[in-house]
Amino acid sequence: MDNTYRALSHPIRRRILRLLRQRAHTAGELADNFDIAKPTLSGHLNVLKQAELVTVDRQGTTLTYRLNMSVAEELIENLLALLGVEAAADLQVSLTEEIETKEEKDG
Repeated sequence: MDNTYRALSHPIRRRILRLLRQRAHTAGELADNFDIAKPTLSGHLNVLKQAELVTVDRQGTTLTYRLNMSVAEELIENLLALLGVEAAADLQVSLTEEIETKEEKDG
């Protein structure tokens, strides 16, 4: 979980996660959203991969990144527990439905 918190500590990585929450993106699509060098973006993506917040699929030379919703869900539960809030059943159902919808869209 320490890797996850470290991954969230940088605003660029949080922005990457927000983009991936909308849909899967190729590395090039992600690069188009940032005014930083590609090696710098690659470093941020590697931190997110190490934290297992994103998954990557390779098709030839194209890398496609997706938000790992199961780790994101676990993170939310841990943050709620840290704050002394028990995860509501509504939140669990909502997150599960969102994961299933995104998986259907991504195919």
